[in-house]
Amino acid sequence: MIQPMIKRLLVIFWGCFCLQMIACAQVGADKPAYVLYDNEGKAITYGRLIEQLEKYDVVFLGEMHNCPITHWLEFEITRSLFHIHKDKLMLGEEMMESDNQLILDEYFQNRISYERFEAEARLWPNYSTDYYPVVYFAKENRIPFIATNVPRRYANAVKNGGFEALDSLSDEAKKYIAPLPISFNYDEKESGAAFSIMNMMGGRKSGDNYKLAQAQAVKDATMGWFIARNMKDKFLHINGSYHSDWKGGIVPYLLQYRPGTSVVTVTSVRQENTDRLDEENKGRADFYICVPEDMVTGY
Repeated sequence: MIQPMIKRLLVIFWGCFCLQMIACAQVGADKPAYVLYDNEGKAITYGRLIEQLEKYDVVFLGEMHNCPITHWLEFEITRSLFHIHKDKLMLGEEMMESDNQLILDEYFQNRISYERFEAEARLWPNYSTDYYPVVYFAKENRIPFIATNVPRRYANAVKNGGFEALDSLSDEAKKYIAPLPISFNYDEKESGAAFSIMNMMGGRKSGDNYKLAQAQAVKDATMGWFIARNMKDKFLHINGSYHSDWKGGIVPYLLQYRPGTSVVTVTSVRQENTDRLDEENKGRADFYICVPEDMVTGY
């Protein structure tokens, strides 16, 4: 009787020991906030990423709107590319709308106060925490900053009435939109997947998918148009990842308006395990910012 009892005690002891060792290993294991990958799924350093990005005419930084790590890296990448390109670099972002270019310019030229800029430029709710650092850095270093996105009232009009809603706009209004008519190919499967990603990232979906896709096309075309129209040498653009993933969204419009432009894309992904790039994410971009699924969100 004693021997079986000893065996049971040894099993229990060994089990407890193993569990403790696993717990200790987890506590002591590295917990990287992010891992960078290239398009082959190979982990790379930040320095290697910058070495590659500096070669291209336009860099698209595709973000998850509520990811603090993504926003911090956008700021770091902006600083690094400015250090390399100096006055050849221009910036732009989805979060600024084209009809607010004058307000943005006046703020950069210190003609209006930050308070007036904040009150009048229709800034995103998370501007102060997530986009202010890049905008302020550009202002302090006199980096030209382009408000590339279509005014949301026109995107909303398309969402409700289709492209036809743009035809009745005044010539003045059309200055803030890509040239009409806007080329458009509808892929129901692709659009559905894009809207799913938007929803996960905090976007709002309402209405039928066809008109929603047209509204997205107006945004993509307008962003591509204002990049093409304004860029002189190097351009860094910040946008939701679904606007540049798979080299779609803005990219084909940019190449339509400015043929021969070299483009590189960076996207942000969340994964349960960041030790390797998941197969489902491969092909989405040239480079990846991979963060843990349980990373805190900004909202």
